[in-house]
Amino acid sequence: MKNLYVSVVLLQLIGTCLCQYPRPCANSEGLRTKECCPVWDGDGSQCGAMSGRGFCTEVEVSDEPHGPQYPHSGIDDRERWPLAFFNRTCRCAGNYGGYNCGECRFGYWGSNCAEYRESVRRNILTMSPAEQQKFISYLNLAKNTINADYVISTATRAEMGENGENPMFSDINSYDLFVWMHYYVSRDAFLGGPGNVWRDIDFAHESAAFLPWHRVFLLHWENEIRKLTGDFNFTIPYWDWRDAQTCEVCTDALMGGRSPLNPNLISPASVFSSWKVICTDPEEYNSREALCNATGEGPLLRNPGNHDRNRVPRLPTTADVDFTVGLSEYESGSMDRFANGSFRNVIEGFASPMSGMAAPGQSTMHNALHVFMNGTMSSVQGSANDPVFLLHHAFIDSIFERWLRTHQPLRTHYPRSNAPIGHNDGYYMVPFMPLYRNGDYFLSDKALGFEYAYMLDPGQRFVQEYLTPYLEQAQQIWQWLLGAGILGALIAAIFAAVLIVARRKWKRNQRRKRVPSFGERQPLLQSSSEEGSSSYQTTL
Repeated sequence: MKNLYVSVVLLQLIGTCLCQYPRPCANSEGLRTKECCPVWDGDGSQCGAMSGRGFCTEVEVSDEPHGPQYPHSGIDDRERWPLAFFNRTCRCAGNYGGYNCGECRFGYWGSNCAEYRESVRRNILTMSPAEQQKFISYLNLAKNTINADYVISTATRAEMGENGENPMFSDINSYDLFVWMHYYVSRDAFLGGPGNVWRDIDFAHESAAFLPWHRVFLLHWENEIRKLTGDFNFTIPYWDWRDAQTCEVCTDALMGGRSPLNPNLISPASVFSSWKVICTDPEEYNSREALCNATGEGPLLRNPGNHDRNRVPRLPTTADVDFTVGLSEYESGSMDRFANGSFRNVIEGFASPMSGMAAPGQSTMHNALHVFMNGTMSSVQGSANDPVFLLHHAFIDSIFERWLRTHQPLRTHYPRSNAPIGHNDGYYMVPFMPLYRNGDYFLSDKALGFEYAYMLDPGQRFVQEYLTPYLEQAQQIWQWLLGAGILGALIAAIFAAVLIVARRKWKRNQRRKRVPSFGERQPLLQSSSEEGSSSYQTTL
């Protein structure tokens, strides 16, 4: 009971999946009032106001102009996020966070969120088999557990009625919640009528917010797994794919090997072979002018290496990464996929990692890995279905971190205006709740409570990559080791006792043999030091 109590308290302190629509707000009342300021159970007040954690306030969105890529206004729920749904939300104070300010912001723990704690993301290929299997089991648990706190919308705001009289929200499992979010942020805009869409719109790709948005995405995903499993030391591992020739993580022991029956499917020996993907058919949704409702759409597809080699001749190399990190400009020119000399555009994969120039028709860096996987990962909207997505984006985030540490840019390096819609500094990230501005996450991971193992100094790296796995394995089997140690000690003690008894018995037998058969008295050992000494040596 004590451990259960501790787990419940920690769940309240570290936060949960702070994204999409909190259940307390996903109803007619929330839509009618346009207010999402849930009560914090800790003090019974909205946003924990009585405890000074936060308060309910008007949402202030940025009015800075965006670029010409999206020429429409007022037709998409994601414009000026989150005003189509809510115009009053919780604003948290200090280190407090969460949709009701009942949690802590990234990197902070404790009842008052005053304890800073740094976690380390590690290379999955250096983790022990037990750690790898634990990660896979966590993924599968998330895939098979309905999220208790959040729901998704299955219709546009207009379809839910002017006063929210027809709320259309749906349950979803904790893994697919994030798949749906990645779909929702990148889907096409509906212009009215089946098949009438605007494709040149994406609130998380093809411009400046690409890196901050995915950084927040990973942090939330990490917290969701911690909440679900009670493992508060969990971090997302990364796959260091520099100079790789194959998909090193595509084995049955890790992310699933290739099926011997169909090269496009995952091996039946992997748990991922039974997974059903969602949100992978954008043309179908567009033709019906409907949102993905998270219905299963078939198996996970992957056939790494059998891709279009004209588009991706090879996977990124160490030299590619080093060149990319060396670029000094975060964003440039049109601040989209045609930008030249832009660190963001090169790392995202729309420009060359050898010249920095935009490369239409080519997929490099981040994009190269998606195309290389040749399956579900190759579709932007459905790519997060594949668990390799997490390993890949964790490494992309580490390259972003290297760039931040190398150049130490001021916030003014991040575009304040004229980036494509959704990407300006002051724009709130779609579809997160609570709200996060893009520019707030244009900062080092040190401020967010995590680190990457390969960036540590040699001593720390040795502990994390080599010593820690063995220590954790020992911790998992400590009861067996203790029992084996006690048993071994008992056996050794018994063996020693038997030897002592046997030796003493042998000595007594040797003394008896010295007694003369004709009855002559045996000399005492003490009667002559020379004779006694000689006798001892002979006996020994």
